[in-house]
Amino acid sequence: MDFIDSFLNRTTMYRLVLYYLIVMLVAAGVLGYFNLLPYNPWSIAFSALFLVAVSLIVNALFSRVFRAPTNAESVYITALILALIVTPIQQYSDLVWLAWVAILAMSSKYILAIGSKHVFNPVAIAVVLTSIGFNQSASWWVGNLPLMPVVVVGGLLVARKIRREDMLFYFFLSALLTMSAFTFLSGHSLPTALADAVLHSSLFFFAFVMLTEPLTTPPVKSLQIAYAVIVGVLFAPQFHVGGFYTTPEIALVMGNIFSYLVSPKQKLILHLTDKILIAPDTYDFVFKLSRPINYRPGQYMEWTLPHNQIDDRGNRRYFTLASSPTEDNLRLGIKFNHPGSSFKEAMLKMDPHTPVVGAQLSGDFTLPRDKSQKLVFVAGGIGITPFRSMLKFLIDKGERRDIVLLYSNRTADEIVYRDVFDAAQSLGIKIIYTLTDTAQIPAGWTGQTGRIGSEMINKLIPDYNRRIFYLSGPHTLVTGFTRTLSDLGIPQRQIITDFFPGFV
Repeated sequence: MDFIDSFLNRTTMYRLVLYYLIVMLVAAGVLGYFNLLPYNPWSIAFSALFLVAVSLIVNALFSRVFRAPTNAESVYITALILALIVTPIQQYSDLVWLAWVAILAMSSKYILAIGSKHVFNPVAIAVVLTSIGFNQSASWWVGNLPLMPVVVVGGLLVARKIRREDMLFYFFLSALLTMSAFTFLSGHSLPTALADAVLHSSLFFFAFVMLTEPLTTPPVKSLQIAYAVIVGVLFAPQFHVGGFYTTPEIALVMGNIFSYLVSPKQKLILHLTDKILIAPDTYDFVFKLSRPINYRPGQYMEWTLPHNQIDDRGNRRYFTLASSPTEDNLRLGIKFNHPGSSFKEAMLKMDPHTPVVGAQLSGDFTLPRDKSQKLVFVAGGIGITPFRSMLKFLIDKGERRDIVLLYSNRTADEIVYRDVFDAAQSLGIKIIYTLTDTAQIPAGWTGQTGRIGSEMINKLIPDYNRRIFYLSGPHTLVTGFTRTLSDLGIPQRQIITDFFPGFV
């Protein structure tokens, strides 16, 4: 799993999904060539290329009209999903249907949007609209037994990448329970119905690719589970109200409505007001807000930065907000490596005229509701940003909590946000710095040295077993420290790790 996690942490979520879809289409073409699927590989390839071409053209047109930044990977992903659920072209007249479904999918991102935030999954709403207007619907042909191994293996990688295992579990559970209930009440064979649902339907593809689409998914785990249950119940093919039966795309559209109602509505076009060097190769990017936005300290947002010569990691990233909701700006603390990605190189070149889009405010890495709960914050490097947000919030609110912050860096000049942490000590919050490069300990250093381990925890936090640990930083630090806590007997329920999709 370490090898898999290493690959996943070097690959953005969007790029992983794009690879997944391409592999499925290639596999479908090979299976078609050997007559294991009833579709000609040339038909599959032509349909996919045609959908990509139409999607690119329409997206470029709407992007220009609405003056909105776009993500090319998103366009390809939408087109390839359509290629996997809409029956490959059988005759030239099918091109009209393919063109319209691509046009509607792309245009829905701009037209069916409220406050610049699109409401519906573009593929789902396009298929719903074309089924009404053309009386043609998606066949979901990707749901077949020969292609199932590719769908499931790739889907599990996506699920691990985006950490939506709970949401997927409740979707599968609610969908299968609903199907079972309808089958039992109708007197049909339950094993046969479940076998068809698992082996000969779009269940897995729908869950791994459609359900988890981040921009139309609720922001926190409890709401994601409710969303999964709603869509799972409606996904069951037997579910109906009177003579109206749902389809996978209708189930998702209904879930999207729920998600929109319970999710933050912000999609912000922001401009840089300040760029501050806070440590070697580490900058704070400060964006002025025209109006306050509502979020919880420790949450993250998706950031889109259009730029030239985009590399294979794309033009979107997820960054935790280092700012507090009590401040009148949004602040990002970002570490730069050299050579860096095209995205980060473009960030370094940003000026007040460069637009960047902040959207999809999400995350459960937030302070517990119970103010009496004892906490330990463990941060490595720029993983300190969510804790800066939380502690600044507590300072501004004058709210006392029993918190110990363990902050690890290689050298002293890499420590950031000292002003906030010094102020937090007035609330009784204990701040502990440690340096891991013992050859560069500055004279007069009064903090700790060495890596944070069980010995340091036993010495500095004697009541550690009664605390909840929040871990944020590089993947190696988080996974390694999780093992350390496990060795100390800390149960998993007392460990919360910072995670957001597309971590690179």
